[in-house]
Amino acid sequence: MGSILLPHLHTGWHVDQAILSEEDRLVVIRFGRDSDPECMRMDEILYGVAEKVRNFAVIYLCDIDEVPAFNQIYELYDPMAVMFFYRNKHMLCDFGTGNNNKLNWVLDDKQEMIDILEVIYRGARKGKGLVVSPKDYSTKHKY
Repeated sequence: MGSILLPHLHTGWHVDQAILSEEDRLVVIRFGRDSDPECMRMDEILYGVAEKVRNFAVIYLCDIDEVPAFNQIYELYDPMAVMFFYRNKHMLCDFGTGNNNKLNWVLDDKQEMIDILEVIYRGARKGKGLVVSPKDYSTKHKY
């Protein structure tokens, strides 16, 4: 249900405009396929936190089949990836997984997502390009 209610970016131009147009809020974009079960679960989490974080973050969805322009640039090879931007700058977050560019697994807890967004936003406001996640996810997945 979350994927229906959150705003979609249907072209590369829309993605660029979403990133460029926000001056004071964090831009959160979920790249993936709307029909993918992982994306559906993450969309529910994102929809659940969207109202709570609206003062400092805006959340968009982008289907990687509909807008393939960013697949190679952002290395979108996973079924689902959440990326963060602030004032036209890609924000990196160290989750302890080795991939600081994006969040590519589904969070189970809305509060965890809120905490991550807050940490990234605070770091971005201070001019940092890389922030450390409030929780270490290095042992969550076995690679």
